[in-house]
Amino acid sequence: MVQQPQLDYAVTWVNRMADIPQSAWDELAQPLKTPFLEWEWLNNLETSGSATAKTGWLPNHLTVWRDRQLIAAAPFYIKGHSYGEFVFDQQWADLSHRLGIRYYPKLLGMTPFTPATGYRFLIAPGEDEDRLTEQMVIAIDHFCDQNRISGCHFLFVDPEWRPVLERHGFTSWLHHSYIWQNKGFQTFDDYLSVFNANQRRNIKRERKAVTTTGLRLDILRGEEIPKSLFPSIYGFYSSTCDKFMWGSKYLTRKFFEQLYPNYSDRVLLVAAYREDNNRHPVGMSFCINKGDQLYGRYWGCFEEFDCLHFDACYYTPIEWGIANGIQMFDPGAGGRHKRRRGFPATANHSLHRFYNARFTQILRHYIGEINVMEQEEIDAINQDLPFTKREINLTIQD
Repeated sequence: MVQQPQLDYAVTWVNRMADIPQSAWDELAQPLKTPFLEWEWLNNLETSGSATAKTGWLPNHLTVWRDRQLIAAAPFYIKGHSYGEFVFDQQWADLSHRLGIRYYPKLLGMTPFTPATGYRFLIAPGEDEDRLTEQMVIAIDHFCDQNRISGCHFLFVDPEWRPVLERHGFTSWLHHSYIWQNKGFQTFDDYLSVFNANQRRNIKRERKAVTTTGLRLDILRGEEIPKSLFPSIYGFYSSTCDKFMWGSKYLTRKFFEQLYPNYSDRVLLVAAYREDNNRHPVGMSFCINKGDQLYGRYWGCFEEFDCLHFDACYYTPIEWGIANGIQMFDPGAGGRHKRRRGFPATANHSLHRFYNARFTQILRHYIGEINVMEQEEIDAINQDLPFTKREINLTIQD
């Protein structure tokens, strides 16, 4: 650890979540809507061998202490590549190389492998947030200068936090995810009512196709999930990566095994069983739930069943979510299938600071034009959703 005093604070960079008391970290993280900044999730990524120096994710967490009390923190990683980030900055890296400017290593603030909005500095209630944010940014600038880090990047940031960092000189880059919002739905039929007649029929047909195959979808949550199913999650995740996302198997089997028991209360599974087999699912979607937020993370199936993916990953979680007060469902990366099933394109932002003056000038010159084009894409996607005309207009206004 390298300690650097700041006024009445002590700023410390820590290379392992295990070196930070869980209770102190979670006192800052648990009040947030996102579950992905909690100590158990971040520590599991490290101890499972998923986010480590060996995989190109060197943990380097920023903590701020007053005496022995943790009053602010932020998870960071030093990266020598851009894999597993889901914000594709390789063009910036290529431009940097052509200009003779070193792009890597870079300092990254995000939850590894997790394209879900919510990243921000963790600051204790009652503290001076502006003052602490300023000191944390100073510490970041100092660390990057001392270690020849090309830039600092925050991905999938909390939208309420974004203007705070913009005031400190970070530049916003617009992206989009596909997000379902509960617009006062009381039943699954209410959800269906926002679609045009053709898509309502299509969704009903897709759900019926699953039941006619003789499959049953069970929702398992928290203590309902047997320990034996956690290694199975890895099997489905691994299968999907091997089939469709070669080179993106970022999480280890140990990561899923270690979710039990300390993080299992956040886990929700939609498991597909044959009617004659209640022990071994043939397909599964893996979700994380916190409060009124639901996040679809991974999916897999060992056999091909018509429309099972749509039901296990979208329709059944939405039906469960409506019944359980879920207000936001982020089904995960990608969008080709999601947009037609009630997930409009929704803006999210990353924040960037480069420490090379020439590169900073180029970024600021072009980022406005890039963001305009991204907003045009979001608008075009949402104009083409299979909703009723009224719902399309409401979505665009949102």
